[in-house]
This record gives sequence, C-alpha cells and structure tokens, in this order.
Amino acid sequence: MPLTDRHEKILELVNNKRKVTVEELTTYFSVTPQTIRKNLNDLSQKRLIQRIHGGAIPYSGTTNMEHETRRLISADKKYRIAKEIAGLIPEKSSILLTIGTTTEAVATALESHNNLLIITNNINVANIMRVHPKFEVIIASGVVRSSDGGIIGESASVSLNQFKVDYAIISVSAIDEDGSLLDFDFREVQVLQKIIQNAHHVILAADSTKFTRTAPVRIGHISQVDTFVTDHISSKSFKKIIQEADINLIEVGVVKGI
Repeated sequence: MPLTDRHEKILELVNNKRKVTVEELTTYFSVTPQTIRKNLNDLSQKRLIQRIHGGAIPYSGTTNMEHETRRLISADKKYRIAKEIAGLIPEKSSILLTIGTTTEAVATALESHNNLLIITNNINVANIMRVHPKFEVIIASGVVRSSDGGIIGESASVSLNQFKVDYAIISVSAIDEDGSLLDFDFREVQVLQKIIQNAHHVILAADSTKFTRTAPVRIGHISQVDTFVTDHISSKSFKKIIQEADINLIEVGVVKGI
C-alpha cells in the first residue's frame, strides 16, 4: 500500500533530523503516542526507518531498500516529475531509460507519445513500454539483478555503447551536497556512466529525498546533467552549483503532508 501523508512526513523528519522521538512526533502531529508508535512500526516493517528505544533513526545507508518499498516513497512527487519530463520529450525521439522507480514512472508518463525508440537496462521499463506497437524497445544484455530487474555489469555497458541517443533519463540513489551523484552498486554505476556519455541531452529525475540519503559509489557530478527535474531544492549552495554549471532546473513543487 502507498505511504500515508503522515508516514511520508515522519520519514522526511527522520531523514532530516537523523533521530526523532515518539514525544517529538506526538507533539508535532497532535496525536497520541500509541498512534506514533504504530506509524513508526509500519515504517520499520517496510525497512524505511530503524526503530530505537523511544523513537527512530534512518534506515542503514549501506544497503539499498527493497524495490517495491522505494516505489512507494514520494509516489506523488515522482508522478509530477515524470509528467514534467514527458512534456520535454518530442515525438520520434530516441531515449535511454535507466534503472529506478522514478524512471519507471517516466516510462508510464510517456505512454501517450508516438514513435519513440526506447533503449533500457530496466526490465520494468521494457515491460511498461513493450505492449505499445508505436514504440520500438531495445533492452541491454547483461546480468539481471533480482531485487529490481535492473540489468548491470560490463556486458550491459558494452551493449549500450552501440547507441547515441537524443535523451538519457537517469535516476540516482543519492545526491551529495557537493554535487556528487551516488549509487550503491558499482556494476550499475558502470552502466550509468556509459549512458551519460552516449546521450546528447541528459535529464536527471530525482525527488528531494535523494538529498537526505547517502550511497558509497560515485557515478559522476551534477555538472554532467543538462536538465534536472525535482520537486524542490532547499539548499542554496546546491542551487549555486546548478546555476554555475548552467543546468536547466525544473522544480515541480512540494507535495504537502499532514
């Protein structure tokens, strides 16, 4: 089931403050401690936070979250981001779509387009788009990651190196304050780096929760991106990096929680 507005806000508070207590959340939401404990337990069962005595802390940043769970996080924001990106893509374009729940949302948003060539290393994207005869879908060869259907590794990099596309639509696991784009799996990073190299225009699709997470493997830098579509950026220093790199920034607006 999708996360409730309160779940979303609790998750945001946990990630931003790094630790919250039941007492703090009870006051913030004007609900009973029992209600907050149930909310925290729900999020803990989804592996989105880690329960501690009297409160919660962020889930460990050393491992990636389950695919279906990640799909639920910021679902409304991802929908808005995807819709905005679909509006940037002309008919008869060639597109590289990467692994990620946000890029899967973009694939769904592109279903009303015509005559697109879709190249992807994401089985879920291929399944979304293959049913439409107006699209030609090409899928990379390589190792299929069981957790999310991503195709990764050297073979995937080699197969994608055959193409030079109009647009690459990419997602990342985390974005650092210095502009570094980060992920968890070095095999996925190899493919992402190749995708960035092989596109005339690179679009980064990432919601604001990516600024609250960390990951151990560096993909590259935000300056390698041409357009960045997100819901909101609060950091003035990060916005300065974007301005200095002459990146087209599109903020689709924050979805308000309870």
